Amino acid sequence: MSQPAVAADLAPRIRAGERRALARAITLVESTRPDHRAAAEALLAELLPDTGRSTRIGITGVPGVGKSTFIEAFGLHVIGRGHKVAVLAIDPTSQRTGGSILGDKTRMEELSRHPDAFIRPSPAGTTLGGVARRTREALLLVEAAGFDVVIVETVGVGQSETAVADMVDLFLLLLPPAGGDELQGIKKGIVELADLIVVNKADGDLVAAARRAVAEYRHALAMLRPASPHWRVPVLSCSAATGAGIPEVWGTVGAYRAALDPSGALGRRRAEQARAWMWSEIRESLLAAFLAEPAVTAALRTLEAEVAAGRATPGAAARTLLERFRSR
Repeated sequence: MSQPAVAADLAPRIRAGERRALARAITLVESTRPDHRAAAEALLAELLPDTGRSTRIGITGVPGVGKSTFIEAFGLHVIGRGHKVAVLAIDPTSQRTGGSILGDKTRMEELSRHPDAFIRPSPAGTTLGGVARRTREALLLVEAAGFDVVIVETVGVGQSETAVADMVDLFLLLLPPAGGDELQGIKKGIVELADLIVVNKADGDLVAAARRAVAEYRHALAMLRPASPHWRVPVLSCSAATGAGIPEVWGTVGAYRAALDPSGALGRRRAEQARAWMWSEIRESLLAAFLAEPAVTAALRTLEAEVAAGRATPGAAARTLLERFRSR
């Protein structure tokens, strides 16, 4: 099937909310085959007018904080408020075998069965930040399919979460009910990216610890300069297990949009994200072309060995390879 024919076939089915077509389209945009990439670009161009109408939320947190449990409770609450929720869950990829866990559907069993929810686990691959390279395109596809709340779940804190913050409207940092030394373990840069901080597991014996953690995080945030003059980052607590605090989290997401929309700050953020996306594609495409050039691959191993042995500087080796690439 030709590229225009693929777009003509899938686009109306995606607009109609057909899940099989949506899943097939996401598989298409994740493919690295040149013919699939061309078909995916034609499809995205066809669907672009149907995108951009969702609330985009990025969620990250340290391992064990309960991201999947939180997302399920949060997603079910949001659906109960009349919305359709898509979850793009980025699973860790083994650097040794290339395999990924892809277990989020089993961890969000109730949400995955709901007719107004769509969960798509994708392997992180080698992309910096644990965010699949084509997550942005998958996000556009689920928007075109009518999902008006899109959640991007990252692998976890410590993998350069800038990647996901650059594709969402609101970046939510989920933290455990602990403070003191544990607070010091949370990287300042990740806290600075957050638009909303939520302390999870505020139930049972951990209620008091959660209250202390909220107070400590609020104190820590008071020392940071707000990223936007229109928004001061709130710190909330919740229990994904009991549902306590989940409505307040969703209410704060609405308050965030209400604060940024009138000023045009949200529109400017999305425009800057689109520009960043373009440059990301340029870098990825140039690197792919560079590594595919025979003149480069012929010398790459030798020059890598020279650099590793200290017989050549990295700069000189890089210049040699770039000269081979430019003179092809």
